[in-house]
Amino acid sequence: MSLLKLLIFHPIFMLSAFIGTADGYYEYMTSECVYSTSDYSDMVYLNSFSFNKVVDVQFNSTVGKYVGYTEEGVKHAENFNKDPAILQQQKAAVDTFCRHNAQIWDSSVRDKTEKPEVTLSSVKQAEGRHPAVLMCSAYDFYPKKIKVYWLRDGKLMTSEVTSTMELADGDWYYQIHSELEYTPKSGEKISCVVEHASSTQPIVKDWNPSMPEVNRNKIAIGSSGLVLGIIIAAAGLIYYKKKSSGRILVPN
Repeated sequence: MSLLKLLIFHPIFMLSAFIGTADGYYEYMTSECVYSTSDYSDMVYLNSFSFNKVVDVQFNSTVGKYVGYTEEGVKHAENFNKDPAILQQQKAAVDTFCRHNAQIWDSSVRDKTEKPEVTLSSVKQAEGRHPAVLMCSAYDFYPKKIKVYWLRDGKLMTSEVTSTMELADGDWYYQIHSELEYTPKSGEKISCVVEHASSTQPIVKDWNPSMPEVNRNKIAIGSSGLVLGIIIAAAGLIYYKKKSSGRILVPN
């Protein structure tokens, strides 16, 4: 997918051992796979040994051998490179470890999408010289990459827009919010547009400035109450007529 052209598949298998107590020495090994194309043609495998956040020696599949970066690392690299079995195993890891796991990752996670739920609401009504503020929010979408923008009568608005970065929900999904400051004009059309990999067409939400949101909510609630009242009154009237029709009047 176009929004997922750049991805780092980065599984880390870490072996660690603490040596000493007060100084807290930390030695560890990481295996990493890095790629950015869907056919894995640029896949790179890295196998690194580090000590206290400093890389001593590293195997890079594009180089084809171990390279030392410290005095100790140079010695380890020489020993590793003398062993054909070790080098053969590391070179093969591009296919046996990286491509194999990348295919599993792509099919189970990367290729999945979740369409955002988009809402458009009024944050502040226009008062005097103060502009109105609208907020467009997109919730529960995946993957992270998303585009949110505003249109006024079909024309892109930029200077009046304030947006947040994509925010992680902590459950693999994301949310984003965009605010628009504008001075309402009669007959205009304000729209929030969201583009995401989960939808083949842009998601468009149009704003109706003819009535403040609070008033619309009050009218909606009042209308619902009125309809309910009419239904109850009609039911009571029918019940009363049925009771009256079955009553016999006896003269005194």
